[in-house]
Amino acid sequence: MPPVPSAPPGLGPHCVGRRVVVRRVLAGRTGPSGGPAMTDLLGVMETWTDTDTTVRAEDGTTTRILLRDIVSGKPVPPRPSPRMRVSPEQACLMSNASWPAVHTEPLGDWLLRASGRFSARANSVMAVGDPGMPFQAAVEAVLGFYAAHDLPAWAQVVVGSDPSRELAAAGWVSARPGEADSHFQLASVAAAARAVRSLSPGASGVSLSIGTTATSAWLANDERALSHPADAIAVLQGPERVGFVCVRSPDGPWSAEAPLWAKGRVACDGDWAGITDVWVSPDHRRAGLGLVVMAALLEWAAERGATTAYLQVRGDNPAGLGLYDRLGFRTHHTYRYLAHPSTSGQEHKTVSDGA
Repeated sequence: MPPVPSAPPGLGPHCVGRRVVVRRVLAGRTGPSGGPAMTDLLGVMETWTDTDTTVRAEDGTTTRILLRDIVSGKPVPPRPSPRMRVSPEQACLMSNASWPAVHTEPLGDWLLRASGRFSARANSVMAVGDPGMPFQAAVEAVLGFYAAHDLPAWAQVVVGSDPSRELAAAGWVSARPGEADSHFQLASVAAAARAVRSLSPGASGVSLSIGTTATSAWLANDERALSHPADAIAVLQGPERVGFVCVRSPDGPWSAEAPLWAKGRVACDGDWAGITDVWVSPDHRRAGLGLVVMAALLEWAAERGATTAYLQVRGDNPAGLGLYDRLGFRTHHTYRYLAHPSTSGQEHKTVSDGA
């Protein structure tokens, strides 16, 4: 009997289901140098036997390859999903749609935002890309804008970006000393919804509703919103398509103002859905209500054609990071807030938010 071909280094049955690259000889064909012709194939290995393997390419075609024809091969990392190939600058622009500031002014690629001290995102310059002018002139424009709105000069920057390095070199400091950077995370709406269904028992035992306005009950636990109600409502209800999830006790008569056990918010723009304000009452945590809220938010977004979900979560929130990881959310980039040194000593609690 002919000897059984040995497994090429790096390949074997352990690669089934994984993305691989395989270099193989094209039997009976001659290459440019006069030797045997060879080619590379990139795809997912579907089978492995003692004599051959099959690999499905990205166009869907399947190729059977004899082990004796393989020259080399190895597993390769999965191809990033299209949503993960979006630049941080594009992702930041998309996120503005779910959290629109009351007052905005473009500064080249940067965006000046002010909303009467309701949330950091809506009261900081989104410093991504090119401000369209010399750096120092851009800083002066930022300072002038926030002075006119009686706000401290804050900048939201992508960690490791050019604006982040330039502002730090100019003396801008952390606006939130001691707090972790925030993670901008992305997931497939469909995949996250499937994960929720596999983990959550559903909304049995609670009363769940979804409305298009932030009721007083929905706002009741949000001190920043209660401190600046008009601006809060303008930002929260600003998107054209926005849903507010409310989870209440099933006991007693239903009331739109009854205290909430859990809540969340989602806003859709095109096929992207921004998830914010997921909250569970301290008295009802560890009962799966976070999953109940996420299931409702994802279903609402899917019904409106969203395919990509995104959210922002602080790096020092292990419970949130753990929940979102189980649902397939992955960090796209991290960001932080910087403050101009002239305002770094001010009290910033009124513009603090979870991300």
